[in-house]
Amino acid sequence: MLKYEWIYQSLLQQIQAGDLPAGAKLPSIRNLSQHYSCSISTILAALERLEDQHIVYAIPKSGYYVMDHQVFKAPSYTDSIDFATSSPTWHAFPYKDFQHCINKAIDTYQEDLFRYGTPKGLPSLIVEAKKHLEAYQIFTHSDQISITSGVQQALSLLSIMPFPNNRSTILVEQPSYHLYMDMLKTYRLPVVGIQRTARGIDLNRLEQIFREDNIKFFYTMPRFHNPLGTSNSKKEKEAILQLAHQYDVYIIEDDYLADFECNKKNDPLFADDVHELVIYLKSFSKIMFPGLRIGLAVLPNALINTFQRFKTTTDIDSSMISQAALELYLKSGMFAHYRMQVSDTYTARAKILQQSLQTHLSMYESSSEIVMHGHILLPKQANIKSLIHHLHEQRIYLDSVERNYLDDFYHERILKLNVSNVDEHRIDEGISKIANALNNPQYYFF
Repeated sequence: MLKYEWIYQSLLQQIQAGDLPAGAKLPSIRNLSQHYSCSISTILAALERLEDQHIVYAIPKSGYYVMDHQVFKAPSYTDSIDFATSSPTWHAFPYKDFQHCINKAIDTYQEDLFRYGTPKGLPSLIVEAKKHLEAYQIFTHSDQISITSGVQQALSLLSIMPFPNNRSTILVEQPSYHLYMDMLKTYRLPVVGIQRTARGIDLNRLEQIFREDNIKFFYTMPRFHNPLGTSNSKKEKEAILQLAHQYDVYIIEDDYLADFECNKKNDPLFADDVHELVIYLKSFSKIMFPGLRIGLAVLPNALINTFQRFKTTTDIDSSMISQAALELYLKSGMFAHYRMQVSDTYTARAKILQQSLQTHLSMYESSSEIVMHGHILLPKQANIKSLIHHLHEQRIYLDSVERNYLDDFYHERILKLNVSNVDEHRIDEGISKIANALNNPQYYFF
């Protein structure tokens, strides 16, 4: 071991042991040089390594101080198979690339960080976002794009603000995005549901609800539905747009997994909307990381001012550092490279998931999309809670579908499956064990 590495380890051990707590000043470089009987350059090399790991920081003409005692640890191996977690595989993200963008953003926007930002978002990010959205066939004007603190904020604002059609009831697919269902329940907003299955939605029922139920907007995920993993056909999307125009209903299109679309002909609803009734939402949580908290909302002209007024009263602006870093990540081409890499990884897992479902669970209705999450529909007699508990004891983790439904809507016996955090070689093993459990009569009501 080189001398500077030994000194680095020695100082790190002192910091992690609490002998040098956060905020403490390290001995001077000269004193460290004398203590370790080495040259000043050797001490500087050890301190530089600690600084690179953000363990210490330097103040000119003062010295080095402890920032934190923690260092990055590589993910440890686990023998569990996690079909419940839907967040991205965090350790696969090229965090050093994004760290460069954060550091550059701080250098570039030093003055802006000490001001309140612009309510609609960082103008330079909106320019990049406009270019970025064109890859999804979203062609719009910059003034229609609003940066939000994740899609969740956009959904919250749209749910409480008034709409030009002067209606109040929200229509949601059942099941649907669990956090939005939580929000609707928490605020006790007027809401009705429409069943969505692997076969889509009943368009006759949709028309009936549009006609009779005072619908303000219809919240839908045409592409890679959460939690079902299914997508609407072109014919279904055309019908939804036609009905929305006929009954003056707005549509919120949550396109959170647009980055994983392999079929370039599968356009979003927004691309065919000629009546400005579609509100398009795009998240970066699944392609990058949820902690970024940056979302994009593309608004019809009639909603821009009201949306902005409501947003300003709840949040002056989304994180400027996150916005600036994302702008540089998009502009530099890093995002495009990473998207291709992670899309290939997830597509490989998605294909294994589909093959495993066909091999072990072909007797159940399921999704057939090549995407990293899907579902199987179990018979009404299935005891889902007992099944999930039994599999948990075998270290196979599944999430209940309860939160994906409104309380008063019939809950199908759906088993959600997500392979975002499952190694490729363990997907088939996990599905096989689920199939074995489903063959056990004790997990059914008779």
